[in-house]
Amino acid sequence: MALHPQIVKGLEALAKANLPKLEDLSAPQARAQMEMMSKARGGRPTPVHKLENRKIPGPGGEIPVRIYRPSAGKALGAVLYFHGGGHVIGSLDTHDKVARNLCVGAAAVVVSVDYRMGPEHKFPAAVEDAWAALLWLAENAESLGADPSKLAVSGDSAGGNLAGVVALMARDAGAPKLVMQSLVYPVGDYHLVGDSYMKYANGFGVLTNKSMVWFRDHYLKASSDAEDWRASPLLAEDFSGVAPALITAAECDVLRSDGVRYHEALQAAGVESEYVLYPGVIHGFFSMAPDVDLAVEAQQHVAKTLKKAFGG
Repeated sequence: MALHPQIVKGLEALAKANLPKLEDLSAPQARAQMEMMSKARGGRPTPVHKLENRKIPGPGGEIPVRIYRPSAGKALGAVLYFHGGGHVIGSLDTHDKVARNLCVGAAAVVVSVDYRMGPEHKFPAAVEDAWAALLWLAENAESLGADPSKLAVSGDSAGGNLAGVVALMARDAGAPKLVMQSLVYPVGDYHLVGDSYMKYANGFGVLTNKSMVWFRDHYLKASSDAEDWRASPLLAEDFSGVAPALITAAECDVLRSDGVRYHEALQAAGVESEYVLYPGVIHGFFSMAPDVDLAVEAQQHVAKTLKKAFGG
């Protein structure tokens, strides 16, 4: 499948910018570059009824979160959102537009989490923060205007990894009960294996084989950490009883194989899972709305599916 014309246009602009390769940057430099690229995207932020920056208790100190409320009345449910960025880069700001669109589209409270990242805070710090944030949301959903029995987790890339991990943790703990997990091109296995790692190794945007190794090495303390299902959720022994899933995938993405494997693992365990592959797009496309039409479509589908899971 050929690349989507809007993706081609974006890649041409990226080439003209002549930015350094991710793997040649330090973590602070890579973060600054992602912030710059995020600000360069078009479109105005979708208005929400209320936005609040807050800090919640965490195992390693306070965790910054950004809370989006769709209306003054009762929301249909609450979504805990984890931004992407390989567990190293990304922020509340880089994914602000995504969170706003999901809030309005799903008629739900969205809590976006600024979890600790590597290399300053290596695995499992991000997982610990993600779990603490879910427990906090379960305890505070009602005060935020949401039904505490209608909770979902969502995230893209590394954030999809964290959403999948905490969904498994919630299953194991027996609570909080989740009505859905929305995983957008999730990192499923830090062994970095699969056909897509070869087919889309280079030339399809910022994420390459080499940049995935860079992310992994900045996130994990040791290569053996890749064996831990909390880092590589595809290695979990059992997927039965976990929340129903929507897996959003990009065709031209090194992580495409991970999404397929995750979907198949869930289905094999009897878990309801929908897999949606968007043709001709690359890793990161989900955040490219409104510049990329399929990004708008993908965000709308995630929001619609969340809304349905909440009973709306």
